[in-house]
Amino acid sequence: MAAVFITLLLFFPFPPSISSRPFPETRESIGVDRKAVQQNGGSVKINQFSNNVVQSSGAQNDGGVNQNTINQEKRNRHEYLYLSETTSQNIRGTEQNRSETSHNSDFTRRLPDIIIIGVRKGGTRALLEMLSLHDSIAAAQSEVHFFDSDAHYQRGLEWYTSQMPLARPHQLTVEKTPAYFTSVDAPDRIFHMNPSVRLLLIVRDPVDRVLSDYTQVFHNQLQKHKIPQLIEDLLLRDGELNLGYKAVNRSVYHPHMQRWLRVFPRDSFHIVDGDALIRDPLPEMKKVERFLHLEPQITEDNFYFNRTKGFYCLKEQGHERCLHESKGRTHPNVAPEILQKLCKYFQEPNRKFFELVGRTFDWKRLLLTQTNSLSVSVSIPPEQRCMFLKLKSVPQWTRFRDKECTSKCVSFEHGSLEQRRLDKTKIYSQ
Repeated sequence: MAAVFITLLLFFPFPPSISSRPFPETRESIGVDRKAVQQNGGSVKINQFSNNVVQSSGAQNDGGVNQNTINQEKRNRHEYLYLSETTSQNIRGTEQNRSETSHNSDFTRRLPDIIIIGVRKGGTRALLEMLSLHDSIAAAQSEVHFFDSDAHYQRGLEWYTSQMPLARPHQLTVEKTPAYFTSVDAPDRIFHMNPSVRLLLIVRDPVDRVLSDYTQVFHNQLQKHKIPQLIEDLLLRDGELNLGYKAVNRSVYHPHMQRWLRVFPRDSFHIVDGDALIRDPLPEMKKVERFLHLEPQITEDNFYFNRTKGFYCLKEQGHERCLHESKGRTHPNVAPEILQKLCKYFQEPNRKFFELVGRTFDWKRLLLTQTNSLSVSVSIPPEQRCMFLKLKSVPQWTRFRDKECTSKCVSFEHGSLEQRRLDKTKIYSQ
């Protein structure tokens, strides 16, 4: 009887057990070292199926995959599973990537050659979009936050690689995460990944950067139906500058630059003038091309000035595009005496930063221009009509409508900063 049972097992083996373990994260590549796989045990078979499919614990040459389980676990993303008798390798990729890579086996995802490390609200998105005009650049469109986030960093370089764009062999891969510049951990972590990586840092007038930082938070709070704080309440504490305000700290560039220079040599960096990039992008982009040893390709034909938006937009292969509407928002009006405090405070940090990077920036002229301007218009998208704050030239009127969109709309005129605080408390309590 035992002999019969053994004979049955030989000809009709039990189906392989299904493990619920997720596939290991691996670097995505179009090519697979088939020779290496075969050396580990037999022929290679390629099975294509959906994401979140469980893996057979005893994969045979026929793949060893339960098709019913596969069909039940369909997802939008796809995977390729390379199986042999003793090894398996799974390569993640989107449906779009699968289609692209099937036509060109040269595409790969790889660690970045270039990282735009900052600064926040310094023009990093504009720099990335303009750099993407070059054929030799493959850019990740989202901020990965790998080196400044412990949770992301613990996922490992294989996960980080999976966030990179598909690139041809001749292309340089670039990602940008502005938070890297002020991160304590990012310099060492990036150096550990690649000590030869090229780093782009775009900076702008520190006072202008503070106002831009506030404007972004202002609009983010409106989208969450929260009441934004007045910028004066954030900038001042007991009549003096609030140095604990994050927007101010982020505009003090030199201590962050010192931290990076303790890890990377100076020639690893190229500093982009963010103000010049907005006024006249081509000269700055030519400097970036030279730093990256790219063939000169970006020309004046890639830019046109949009009079409606008030800044340059991009042209590529006959198509025109501008940055997102969130870019180029008008900054809030700030009392001249507060701007003077900011200007005075940043003088010494700016001098130290200039010494570190070996160049100066024409920020004083911009500060004077900002100080002489007393008008402002903060635009609120139509979908946020239930709650808005609109500032006009002095004397200013401020209106607030509650988020229930009632017909009640309170308005008041204010003069002094103290009166504005009193009015703000009064109106928010209604």
